[in-house]
Amino acid sequence: MIRATIILFFFLLLSCDPEETPMERIDIDLTHIPYKPDTLQLDVPDYFPIFEQPEDNILTTEGARLGQHLFYDNILSRDSLMSCSTCHFPEGSFTDNKAFSEGVDGIEGPRSAMSLVNIGFFYRGLFWDGRINTLEEQALLPIEDPIELHTTWIEVIPKIQRIPAYQEMYREAFGITNANQITKELTAKALAQFQRTIVSSGESKYDKVQAGRAIFTPQEQMGFDIFFDTEIDLPDGQCAHCHDGPLLTTNEYLNNGLDEAAYWDDFIDTGHGGITGNQFDKGKFRVPTLRNIEFSAPYMHDGRFETLEEVMEHYVSGGEMSIGKSPFMDPDSIVLNQTHMEAVIAFMKTLSDPVMMENPNLSNPH
Repeated sequence: MIRATIILFFFLLLSCDPEETPMERIDIDLTHIPYKPDTLQLDVPDYFPIFEQPEDNILTTEGARLGQHLFYDNILSRDSLMSCSTCHFPEGSFTDNKAFSEGVDGIEGPRSAMSLVNIGFFYRGLFWDGRINTLEEQALLPIEDPIELHTTWIEVIPKIQRIPAYQEMYREAFGITNANQITKELTAKALAQFQRTIVSSGESKYDKVQAGRAIFTPQEQMGFDIFFDTEIDLPDGQCAHCHDGPLLTTNEYLNNGLDEAAYWDDFIDTGHGGITGNQFDKGKFRVPTLRNIEFSAPYMHDGRFETLEEVMEHYVSGGEMSIGKSPFMDPDSIVLNQTHMEAVIAFMKTLSDPVMMENPNLSNPH
């Protein structure tokens, strides 16, 4: 009878879901640390959209600082060798400059890592397919994704709880009274706060020209006129239909003719349609921002284009025959010669923002 009980015990132990394993309890009082958070007034260019943030996660200096440390900390991965910044580093406009990012096991993800520039203004869903609505929700996922950081929150949280510097920062950011109150939800809030601070500085050449502090070269001006269709004697590049406004994206999901598809079921990657369940959304992906586009190669959701020249050639060609393709991809409506394409590329490079990319508040603090 005793032997049978022991066998049953080990059987149950082995069959338990790892997520049901009790989390180690770290009991450390933190009330001696002052809690006086400062609301962070984000320095957003005045011509940007209204900055929205959830009422239960208002930006604070302490919260964003905590998020910055977590974003660059390898402690969030199973092997302690990767962090959020591995796939989103400043020099790559918060991408990793790869067609497909690799996780801790060397397995490639199905899509390219998107730029996080101005991500706090993306109010129509996140990721290429729009499957998540908020940065707080998004921040919970990579840690447990088997293709990304491939660990569990039950393993990560005790590691964070044991570090005195994090005990202090969580106390200062969220007012917790004990280290055991550090949770995955607070961690996600801090990461979301930091990501909302990844905002254009307003110091790109494009922004300076709009503010009357600089002028375009003749080639850049030609590119601007083609891009926004402001000059009757130049062809319309049809660019601003999708890359408009101060964010240089409409935040829409569109099919730009990357893959041939005669029927809705022909799409291998269904994109936004895989999330909405609407067949008319199949083959559609988020329109990315063009800010810092010079630094975020390769391009498209699968990183198929290495250069901006390849991107321009795709659009001028009209793309593949694809059901549901944007009407602005009609090859008869984008008639640009080599000079025109080079001018558009020169204009897009005026969207580069090295001031933002070199901002110490956005860089690795470790």
